[in-house]
Amino acid sequence: MVLVPVTVTDHNGKTIEGLRAEDFKVFEDQIPQQIASFTGEDAPCSVGLVLDISGSMRDTLGAAKSVTESFFRTANSDDEFLLLTVSTQPEVTQGFSRDIAALEENIETAKPGGMTALIDTAYLGLNGMRKAKQPRRALLILSDGMDNYSRYSKSELMRAALEADVQVYTIIMGNSSDGTATGAALFRPSLVGKPIDQARSHVGPNLLEELSDRTGGLHFRARNDAEAKEAAIKAARALRNEYIIGYQPTGSGLSGKWHRVHVKSTVPKVNVYARNGYYAP
Repeated sequence: MVLVPVTVTDHNGKTIEGLRAEDFKVFEDQIPQQIASFTGEDAPCSVGLVLDISGSMRDTLGAAKSVTESFFRTANSDDEFLLLTVSTQPEVTQGFSRDIAALEENIETAKPGGMTALIDTAYLGLNGMRKAKQPRRALLILSDGMDNYSRYSKSELMRAALEADVQVYTIIMGNSSDGTATGAALFRPSLVGKPIDQARSHVGPNLLEELSDRTGGLHFRARNDAEAKEAAIKAARALRNEYIIGYQPTGSGLSGKWHRVHVKSTVPKVNVYARNGYYAP
């Protein structure tokens, strides 16, 4: 059985609830699949928080901390959280815990500084999610998207994300260069300026968007504290009100083979977010 978490939003990014199995169509390698199971209830989650506290976040770390506060307020009593911080060296600041007060204290005392090993920290977070207790799992990355100190490559991170079966939600902290976008909207690369130093920054907003798109998470950008909080609430609602679609593949089950998955909705004018494939075990 392949289980695919699915989030459905309207054009404003608001999560749409109350859909049924007949409102979806699932394809694997372009072959229609029969939906065998369907759930849509709020269930406990295991969430890894990747908080960028590197020097590049000096002006936006306060807004990033507001994101975590807003996100924690939506928590289910059975949720557990893993906290990692991005700086010169990736660090697991706190292992999986339900103690939100302790998590908030660790976040509040974090000071910006150091280089930015974003890819390495996200990679560490994905590996850490293997210890999660809840079946519904997600990684929430709060960063300006820059990286100048990682050893792992983009392709290695992407492979790890696809194998981990973890939804990656990303919120870019920082200002839009052209000022054309307003509100905590779903991110589009054209709305954010290019990295100032392309030679040193080998990852940017495009990677964060791709991580979210390929794993079925959502991607936002926030330019100030208010937009950061709005993004956190939208991300939390999407995670807690997602649908889980299950199907038995009709195609080849060769071990290690990549299978492309596409989920559509018959409901008009909605956006559907789901992972775009999996490696057969």
